[in-house]
Amino acid sequence: MEAIRKQASKLREQVARQQQAVLKQLGHFGIETVVVDEAEQRQLQNLYNSTRTAKHFQKDIVRGIEGFVSTSSKQMEIVRRMAEDCCKYGTENQSTGSPLARAALYFGNSHSSMEKERETLLGVFCDQVSEPLRVLITGAPLEDARHLTHRYERLRQEVESQAADVLRRQAKFRDPATSAESSIKLQSAEAKLSELKSAMMALGREATAAMLSVEAQQQRITFQRLLTMVEAERSYHQTVLATLEKLYDEYNKDYDWNTFSTCLLLELDDYGEETKRVFISANNYGERCLRSYHIQGCKFKWL
Repeated sequence: MEAIRKQASKLREQVARQQQAVLKQLGHFGIETVVVDEAEQRQLQNLYNSTRTAKHFQKDIVRGIEGFVSTSSKQMEIVRRMAEDCCKYGTENQSTGSPLARAALYFGNSHSSMEKERETLLGVFCDQVSEPLRVLITGAPLEDARHLTHRYERLRQEVESQAADVLRRQAKFRDPATSAESSIKLQSAEAKLSELKSAMMALGREATAAMLSVEAQQQRITFQRLLTMVEAERSYHQTVLATLEKLYDEYNKDYDWNTFSTCLLLELDDYGEETKRVFISANNYGERCLRSYHIQGCKFKWL
């Protein structure tokens, strides 16, 4: 498809050059006017290409947001389920005074809060970024400007055809045997060409103004929507980081990590065979247990 578009663009440029070659032969209309038309045509073509490229870029952004929202929604569902499980465990085991129960409850509540922030972020992406871009993509201003450009191109073709007719009649008019009727037809053809030329120039100015307005709108609004995305993501990550820092501080403030440290002690007989396996906490109580084993003269090793 892209190769076909490129080929069509080359053909349009080739036809435009042929049209200008014909128009330049019309000394009656002057080279200066033709040059203005060429500049206007180039500007209009550049605007057309610019707005088309911007439209495709807007479509890419919308498509990317749709994929991001879809994937993030699935992740939110998984994380929220895990957070609910943590909160359930923490709530049901609070009466035991278990440090793990408190940790699970903190973890679940923190992640529930972070998923609410992610939900807000996705809402901003959909409502404040994707939707405004959709309006631009399918909006009337762009379609109207493109329609004017197409009308301008068709009128240029009419001008080229009429110019060729005028050249043919001028060539016949140089023949001494030319009748008065041929002279009248030449004057009529030249008048029609002049009218078409004026209409083409007026339509070209109108199409150019419409395209300039659309291009400025595309550039401004697309930039603003990208900035909105950055601001929303920045706010989201700052809030999530603050939540994680608070969770980390709670863990380090409330818990003595030694209460979770255990070692495996194996009691061995005279032949080095295991006779007893004991889990001992790596705290003062565990050290007392270890001294007790020394007093009893048992052989042991830590794992």
